[in-house]
Amino acid sequence: MYLDVNAWVGRWPFRPVPITTVSGLLKQMDRHGIEKAVVSSLHAVFYRNSQAGNEELFEETKRHRDRLILHATINPTYEGWREDLKVCQEDFGMSGLRLIPQYHNYRLSGGEAREVVNVAAGLGMPVALPMRLEDRRQRHWLDLAPDLSAGEIEGLVRACPEATFFILEGIGLENSALVRDPKLRERVYIEISRFTSVLQENIPHMIETMGPDRLVFGTGMVLKTPTPAILKVEVLKASKKVKEAISYRNAARALKVKM
Repeated sequence: MYLDVNAWVGRWPFRPVPITTVSGLLKQMDRHGIEKAVVSSLHAVFYRNSQAGNEELFEETKRHRDRLILHATINPTYEGWREDLKVCQEDFGMSGLRLIPQYHNYRLSGGEAREVVNVAAGLGMPVALPMRLEDRRQRHWLDLAPDLSAGEIEGLVRACPEATFFILEGIGLENSALVRDPKLRERVYIEISRFTSVLQENIPHMIETMGPDRLVFGTGMVLKTPTPAILKVEVLKASKKVKEAISYRNAARALKVKM
């Protein structure tokens, strides 16, 4: 059983993706044994007003809320984002927030990021930060968004001590303060899809350093196929209890979701 903390729905403007609809996402989940997924709107990344993407997501997922956990995408440089976030939580039932500063033209070190994170924390909404959406080695020439760095994320986590964070598409974090500093890692969950179970053994290293309770499963659907992330759990040299914690228990506890 899996709870995927890193899924999307919608079209990507720079290349075709094989799945663009909620029904297609659910079929993919069924095919790979993914019981539930945290999903956000790809359209909200690129619309001038992200809220339009959140509204689409709400309408498209109404009949599938037993399996899909909605997280809002908010651009804190856009006028009216506070009201949009309130609507997303109170009217749409979105339980968390995703921030995409590399596409929305602000920095995690700036006041906009700290403000939106603190507002979300006050509402009890965890904040997800994808370090990237697309591999820069294969990006379209108009897609100039940089990857987020571990240092940027660490700075935001330190600046917002009341917030809980999910780091999606993480890489290069195994020796960072986000893993090694107990005061930071108790508020951070790290999604494993870009780490390795063998070769460099990033995942075993993080289990040893921080314990298994802060690692969560994610795939990056629909921009990526789920198979590599699933294989990383399957080949991981760890107990059944540890694998279950990473596969779904940690995220279910953090998101208050029944599995």
